[in-house]
Amino acid sequence: MIEMLVAGVTVDPMTKSPIVILRDRESRRALPIWIGALEANAIVIVLEGVEMARPMTHDLLKAFLEKTGTSLRKVEITDIKENTYYALLHLERGNESFTMDSRPSDAIALALRCSVPIVVASEVMKNALPIDDLDGAAEGKDRLTELLEKMDPEQFSKYKM
Repeated sequence: MIEMLVAGVTVDPMTKSPIVILRDRESRRALPIWIGALEANAIVIVLEGVEMARPMTHDLLKAFLEKTGTSLRKVEITDIKENTYYALLHLERGNESFTMDSRPSDAIALALRCSVPIVVASEVMKNALPIDDLDGAAEGKDRLTELLEKMDPEQFSKYKM
């Protein structure tokens, strides 16, 4: 397992679909995951520190976990099958630990709200992209945009949300 951070949310230039970019702590590899627009919004709200007047779905789930004495310990991006990513929520209640299946985008949105680690299976990291060469990114150019420009166009539009 490799712990990842959310580098940001950007847009696939081919399909205009949102992509959440995870990066390792050393900023050597990035993992793009295509997500839905609503989930992208839920992630961006946390990244930008926007406070909503009413709870959104992921805020409601966090409140539900807290009210029931259940703790989210981490989220894990576990697999990719037929260009679809899979994730698990690692939960704990009392002396019981258990996992629940989740879409990666929902798991990431919840992890950000609960301030828990996001880990990615080593097998899934084979899909990560090297980002060492972005250190010299052009002044003013967004690092995520540059990363997407360096991707093989064959990678766009093949992933499912």
